[in-house]
Amino acid sequence: MLWMGLIVGSFLNVCIYRLPQNKSIIRPPSHCIQCNMRLHLCDLVPVISYLFLRGKCRYCGTSVPPRYVVVEIITGVLFLWCFQVVGLGPELIKVLTFTSFLIVITFIDYDHQLILDKVLIWFFVAGVGINLYIGYPTISDMLTASLTGGGLLLIIAVITRGGMGGGDIKFVAALGLWLGLKLTLLTLFLSFIIGGIGGALLLLLKLKSRKDFIPFGPFIALGAFVSMMYGYDLIRWYFYISR
Repeated sequence: MLWMGLIVGSFLNVCIYRLPQNKSIIRPPSHCIQCNMRLHLCDLVPVISYLFLRGKCRYCGTSVPPRYVVVEIITGVLFLWCFQVVGLGPELIKVLTFTSFLIVITFIDYDHQLILDKVLIWFFVAGVGINLYIGYPTISDMLTASLTGGGLLLIIAVITRGGMGGGDIKFVAALGLWLGLKLTLLTLFLSFIIGGIGGALLLLLKLKSRKDFIPFGPFIALGAFVSMMYGYDLIRWYFYISR
């Protein structure tokens, strides 16, 4: 499962790089962005090719950004994590697909402060299709969660006069179709906590300054991943300690 994640991560890198530029993720085949030489199979083995070539293009010697390997490793680790938690079955397909979308949305939003509609449309479609196949959440729960989650962020955006972007609103609305009402509300709760902590860390580590815009999408994505994996356990734990 780790290797499957590394391979998928390589494809996600293509999506992260090309989609904001309105380029096809299929054509042209993988190539060096500096010398335009087509990359062969031996150049595309996740992580290993990067290490073997010492992080450089085989043909022109241009340095390859280490971010590509980071995305591959993150995807591989998360896929293995999902498998350990969920096990084999239809639920694993749902979780892996969900995680892949979250990775693409996170890195594009971090790089460009954009959550692309064309990604969200496929996210919507995949969520509805997979949940209808699995049988839960119900259609009514999905619609309620989508309207409630998106609506809450819309209210926040109006009150704060743009403190929340339109992409974030649509992202949470799409998450509602995947998660149902309870887990969507938990996602919002976690994302605000994670966002507060994460924003503080970015400032402390000087990765961002107070004048920089800090995208909220990655924090929503992390909250959504935790909710998908452990949401009902967290809800049961909360009500248990609240008694």
